Amino acid sequence: MRETTTLWRPTGPEELALVEASGWTAWPPRLPEQPIFYPVLNEDYAVRIARDWNVPASGSGYVTRFEVDTEFVERYPVRQAGGETILELWVPAEELDEFNAHIVGRIEVVREFH
Repeated sequence: MRETTTLWRPTGPEELALVEASGWTAWPPRLPEQPIFYPVLNEDYAVRIARDWNVPASGSGYVTRFEVDTEFVERYPVRQAGGETILELWVPAEELDEFNAHIVGRIEVVREFH
């Protein structure tokens, strides 16, 4: 049994619909203006983004949780994007297919805001 790392991703309804279309197993390709896919390392930070950014922008925000193979995900350094608990990984868009291949299990919605 391989070790996994839990990650969270705040998302809006459009991205969530694409995740659902994948069978809850993959993140959709980035748009041209999105060169980085950034999952976050704690649920609190994901909640703040989903509630405070996604809701005003699109009417709803969701917090997802998923597991990734730890050995694989360690290639991405943890980035501090603000305060001490504002931690994320920066996955280049061109590596997203490989990242998706290392997701273990399904992507779950754990919170939603409207």
